[in-house]
Amino acid sequence: MTASTLRPVHVVGGGLAGSEAAWQIAQAGVPVVLHEMRPVRSTDAHQTDRLAELVCSNSFRADDWTGNAVGLLHAEMRKLGSIILACGDAHQVPAGGALAVDRDGFAQAVTERLEAHPLVTIAREEVAGLPPADWDSVVIATGPLTSPALSDAILKLTGEGELSFFDAIAPIVHLESVDMGQAWRQSRYDKEGPGGDAAAYINCPMDREQYEAFIDALLAGPKSEFKDWEHVPYFDGCLPIEVMAERGRETLRHGPMKPVGLTNAHNPTVKAHAIVQLRQDNALGTLWNMVGFQTKLKHAAQTDIFRMIPGLEKAVFARLGGLHRNTFLNSPALLDASLRLKADPRLRFAGQVTGVEGYVESAAVGLLAGRFAAAERLGQAATPPPPTTALGALIGHITGGHLDGGKGSFQPMNINYGLLPPIEGPRHGEDGKRLPHKERGRAKKRLMGERALADLDAWAAGAKAPEPA
Repeated sequence: MTASTLRPVHVVGGGLAGSEAAWQIAQAGVPVVLHEMRPVRSTDAHQTDRLAELVCSNSFRADDWTGNAVGLLHAEMRKLGSIILACGDAHQVPAGGALAVDRDGFAQAVTERLEAHPLVTIAREEVAGLPPADWDSVVIATGPLTSPALSDAILKLTGEGELSFFDAIAPIVHLESVDMGQAWRQSRYDKEGPGGDAAAYINCPMDREQYEAFIDALLAGPKSEFKDWEHVPYFDGCLPIEVMAERGRETLRHGPMKPVGLTNAHNPTVKAHAIVQLRQDNALGTLWNMVGFQTKLKHAAQTDIFRMIPGLEKAVFARLGGLHRNTFLNSPALLDASLRLKADPRLRFAGQVTGVEGYVESAAVGLLAGRFAAAERLGQAATPPPPTTALGALIGHITGGHLDGGKGSFQPMNINYGLLPPIEGPRHGEDGKRLPHKERGRAKKRLMGERALADLDAWAAGAKAPEPA
């Protein structure tokens, strides 16, 4: 069976998940048509027609597979030839222990690699409504910005009510406008990232009086309201900063503005009451985004309120925050273990529309959907990775691991160790001494990572991975 004799698989949506799915299908030797509606039809969040454009943060989060679940997901995806991780690694910018990327260079690289692949055809068109009946294998990866026509068609087919949540975008500041006489560079706990930089963040300190005034301004500031969407809940992993403030005056000090692990280079003996962090957003280091500052404040209010932050009094914003709508399926009820829609098995779903949250998780589900579609086209079994892997745990949760608590109980999920089968961690070190609790936790995470990577290798090689102990 050769590529010329195979019917193509159609992928709808050229975001992270769709780009990854198309790449995996083509790399398996199966022709693929990638349908992306930009620039024929744009969205409120996108600014270019590039594939895999990042519309929110530029961070793929922690990159340490030995101690972080998303870092483990990175490692697994790299093993399986992920185009998203390959291009991310090639265009990384300093971000402490995280993998952050130059968003323009990253998206351009993904676009160019897909355009150059001999088995990939990119169709710049909107797929309005359900895909044509003669498309016998389709991956729908339209993500949180699914067009209304396609969204309505999917909802009618499934008979489900709409599930959706808000996702807010953080502002970006020009570096030259930051007052480094008040701010300083340092990563939390001086932790080095994959690029070896232990001073990857710009930190802006606040004393108690400044913090309280800032909270007052956040709470009083005018917000963008979308009345048709008011029934939609926020996902806790991407709350607008003013919504966090509404949950309690101390919430931000225990979230994105926590002052721990940082020492003011200008005044080392004074402990900040709260700290705002900026993370590099492009390779040149000229643009920095406000970490955790996604917002639905109106633009005029944003400039006034964010300039209350010490070091940002004269901030020039390359982009202000915004708000867009995310939509996801009730996947445990609607999708099978290989991400096919039970009501119409020719359709697979991938990315955020399946109910995962985060760039990496979205791309990971795209990777799996692409592999499943290619295997099916080649007459092979579409077997999910073992549940001991981050990939297997993630797909297991969205297709069957969710504990049903009634209508609306299924919510978007980031990868986390709680989704993987437990493992007994060591209680004693090599010297025979009892390990402190924190060290036992770190050792347990490393063991879970080692088990995951070994089991993934066995799965990828076609062997049956061992059952979890």
